[in-house]
Amino acid sequence: MSEPTKIDFHHRRINQISDFTELIGMLFPGNRNQQYAAACIFFELKWVDHIVPNLAYIRNKYGMTRRVLQRARAKLTRIGIIEHVSYLNSRYGGQHGWKLSSRFETALRQLAEKCTMLREKAAGSKEKDNMLLQLVDASRRTNGSTTENKTSYSRNLSK
Repeated sequence: MSEPTKIDFHHRRINQISDFTELIGMLFPGNRNQQYAAACIFFELKWVDHIVPNLAYIRNKYGMTRRVLQRARAKLTRIGIIEHVSYLNSRYGGQHGWKLSSRFETALRQLAEKCTMLREKAAGSKEKDNMLLQLVDASRRTNGSTTENKTSYSRNLSK
């Protein structure tokens, strides 16, 4: 059986991460080439003293394909671990390129705060939560019946 390729984010595993390779392994399970590319990108951006204008040298230095490097870079960017800085960004004085980002950390902190906030029981909130639950149920039923209608419609057409 093949190894799953979706992010392996289990709450028990978070405490066990001790270095960046384990973090990369959690974010890129099932694809050793992308794990290697992401680890190389992270390593290079961590230990450079400036913004890296182009990641192509990483591909040449570590011997990986362009496609693997681009896919790893795209996922790291989408998650918010790295970011591209435009030359129009005045904070960096006209420099452009890639750098490590704090967006991922900030997003996880905000998610933790939201979870804490949503667990609190406030007066009058039970009725609101019940209404939201009913709204989700109504949405589920509406979308479900639409799917059922499409299926029955296609069955009638085939007859």
